[in-house]
Amino acid sequence: MTPRAGTMRLACMFSSILLFGAAGLLLFISLQDPTELAPRQLPGIKFSIRPQQPYNDLPPGSSQDGDLKAPTEKVPRDLSSRAPRGSRLLVPDRPQAQLNVGTRLRPRQRRRRLLIKKMPAATAIQANGSAGALARPAPWAPDGHWVTLHHSQQERKRVMQEACAKYRASSSRRAVTPRHVSRIFVEDRHRVLYCEVPKAGCSNWKRVLMVLAGLASATADIQHDTVHYGSALKRLDTFDRQGILHRLSTYTKMLFVREPFERLVSAFRDKFEHPNSYYHPVFGKAILARYRANASREALRTGSGVRFPEFVQYLLDVRRPVGMDIHWDHVSRLCSPCLIDYDFVGKFESMEDDANFFLSLIRAPRNLTFPRFKDRHSQEARTTAHIAHQYFTQLSALQRQRTYDFYYMDYLMFNYSKPFADLY
Repeated sequence: MTPRAGTMRLACMFSSILLFGAAGLLLFISLQDPTELAPRQLPGIKFSIRPQQPYNDLPPGSSQDGDLKAPTEKVPRDLSSRAPRGSRLLVPDRPQAQLNVGTRLRPRQRRRRLLIKKMPAATAIQANGSAGALARPAPWAPDGHWVTLHHSQQERKRVMQEACAKYRASSSRRAVTPRHVSRIFVEDRHRVLYCEVPKAGCSNWKRVLMVLAGLASATADIQHDTVHYGSALKRLDTFDRQGILHRLSTYTKMLFVREPFERLVSAFRDKFEHPNSYYHPVFGKAILARYRANASREALRTGSGVRFPEFVQYLLDVRRPVGMDIHWDHVSRLCSPCLIDYDFVGKFESMEDDANFFLSLIRAPRNLTFPRFKDRHSQEARTTAHIAHQYFTQLSALQRQRTYDFYYMDYLMFNYSKPFADLY
C-alpha cells in the first residue's frame, strides 16, 4: 500500500468518527427536556421587600395588553407564610422589559390578587393605641388586629362566593358588559377599581381615590359637588372592551356595603326629609300621587313630605310610578359581585378599620386615612341600627317581610343578620 493510499484511508476513518460523534450528540440533545438545558429561572413572579411605588407605566385609557384573561378567572397566588419578621408586604416586581406583551399579563394579573387572597400573617400591620382614627404604622409590623381583619376578608369572600354559587350560578358564565361596570370608578396610579354603593361611604371613598390619583392634596379640600358632579374620576364603562377586561384582570377590585335596612333609611332621610331639587319633584310627586289618599295640592305640586311607609309602598310596587334609583337599589345589581371577582369587601359598620386596612394593602401614602366627616347634613346624627328600627316600626309586619325579601340577596351575600325577629 502506497503512502498516499494510507493517508486517504486515515482521513476517511477520521471523518467517519466525526460524523458518528455528531450524530450521537444530536440524538442525545433530542432526548433531553429543553427546560433542563436552559438556565434555571425563578417562577413567574419575583418578590421584593422594597417599598412599592405607584404604577405609572399605564396611561389612562390605554389597553396595551394583548391576551386578556377572563376577569373572574382564578389565578394561582400564594405568599410564603414564613416571611421573616420585619419584612414588608411582599409584592411582585414589574416583569422584565424584554418579555413580550402576552407574557407580561400573567405576573401582573397575579400581583394584585396577592395583596388580598393569600396574605400571610407576617404582613399584618400594628395599630397604635390612640383612640382616634386608626393609624397605619409600619406595614411590616405584625399585630393580631390586622390578622383578624385579613381573616374577616377571607370569610366575607367565602360567604359571598357560596351565595353566588347557590343562587346565581349562571352569572359566572355571563360576559361582562359596560352596564355591569357602570358604577365602578378607576384609579390607575394604584390600580384600584371601586364599585360605588350609595349610602355606604361612597362620597368619601371617591375623595380618597381623587387624592390617590393626585387630583387633590387632601380629602377635606374636595367639595360635595366636585365629588358627585365632576368628571375627575373615570368610570370603567368609559373604556373600550379591551381596557375594561384588562383592568378587571389586573387591578385590585373593592366595594363597601351596608346593612340594607339602615342603607334604605339613610337614603330616605337624605332625599326626602331635606329640601331636594331632584328627588322631590321626580320621585316625591309620583309617590304622593299614587300612594297618598287625598294628597293636598301643595304636596302634589312640590313632592315634599313623603312619609316612610309611602316610600316603602313605592319600593315594593312592581308597577312603580317612577323607576328604581341607585340609592336604594340592590348591591347585587349595582356591583354584580357574582360576575366580578372582588378582591376586597368592606363594610360600612367597620369602615374605619376596613378602609385603612385596604389603604395599607395598596401602599397608599402613609398620611392618607379615610375621612371621618359626614358629607351632607353634618349636624344630623348618622343613621344607626336604632334609628332604622324606629322607621321600620312604622310598617306592618307584612311590609317589613316584603322589604327583607326585596333585599334578601344582599343580606345573604354579605352575611347580615335579620333585623327583626319575626322575619323568615
